Amino acid sequence: MAKVTTKAPFRADHVGSLLRPDRLHEARSKFKEGDISSEQLRKVENEEIKHIVDKQIEAGLQSVTDGEFRRTFFHLDFMEHLNGFEGYVPEHGYAFKGEESEKRNVRNTGSISFNQDHPFLRDVKYLIDIVDSRADVKFAIPSPNMFFNDGIRNPDIYPDLEKYAEDIIKTYQDTVQAFYDAGLRYLQFDDVYIAGLGSDNVPWNEDPGEARDNRIDLAVRVLNESLAKKPDDLTVTVHLCRGNYRSTWAFEGGYDRIAPKLFAKGNVDGFFLEYDDERSGGFNPLKYIPENGPRVVLGVVTSKSGELEDKNEVIERIKRASDIVPLDQLCLSPQCGFASTHHGNELTEEQQWAKLKFIVNVAKEVWG
Repeated sequence: MAKVTTKAPFRADHVGSLLRPDRLHEARSKFKEGDISSEQLRKVENEEIKHIVDKQIEAGLQSVTDGEFRRTFFHLDFMEHLNGFEGYVPEHGYAFKGEESEKRNVRNTGSISFNQDHPFLRDVKYLIDIVDSRADVKFAIPSPNMFFNDGIRNPDIYPDLEKYAEDIIKTYQDTVQAFYDAGLRYLQFDDVYIAGLGSDNVPWNEDPGEARDNRIDLAVRVLNESLAKKPDDLTVTVHLCRGNYRSTWAFEGGYDRIAPKLFAKGNVDGFFLEYDDERSGGFNPLKYIPENGPRVVLGVVTSKSGELEDKNEVIERIKRASDIVPLDQLCLSPQCGFASTHHGNELTEEQQWAKLKFIVNVAKEVWG
């Protein structure tokens, strides 16, 4: 039997976002229409977050999030509150299989730095307070690499990509320290950008050669240097996402191209990896994970549908992965959040909780 994990990421873990309840949708709609104040909206958010914190603990999870209930998109709400960025409505949304997302994005408007009054700091302090040491508080923010998506950097402000990278790195060093000072000890970076560098069906990956390899090198460097001053007792993981919008996805492709650099050299405590369907590729890239290095959280349970996986098949997939990475270095989770945007995926809250309890039970059976 493998050892019980007492440090994050945990044997049974989750990416973080949860389906927004109807009451929260209604309150956000009323706020948008000017029918309630921001204080009234926050009161509803607080009450619903208290409820889902209790539900996560009841489900047996060791890591607890706020479900990202205060956000519209998993990344944009954080990004637009950094100095040097603003949110705006573009002509087009993000391209997902079969549909286009709601139109929202961010753009660079000035010199980049961390905002010491960032609203997420207030949010994480509230979460830590209501969890009250009953579980480990987990909080997710977009990876620094998300700022390298096409169209975000303003070349008039940052004509030099290296200077842009330096300011993003410094901003994230300050971000990490600010969350740590707020009391957080489990931070996750959500990264669609670097996962996309491993795919051949992302529009900006038309050149599969040296140019993309240079992007991968830069992304790994940005990640590592952003964490260069990380406190030793802060756990940081990376979730590599292929897009998650109303149960659709943005691209497909395995981790083969990015693994030799990211898995081998990424200075993080764990990787949350998507392995829920044929889009994911095989486990072979896991051979680049150093022994006794980052934990690998296998996302073999999908968050995109409500149908519950077969327990024996999930256990068999964990065993297959353990032929490459020691079982003691593996964990289990859904492949992504249940609501990376406020719209949520196409399943019910009841099915969501059944999935999370299923993961807890399978982890107990596999690891004890």
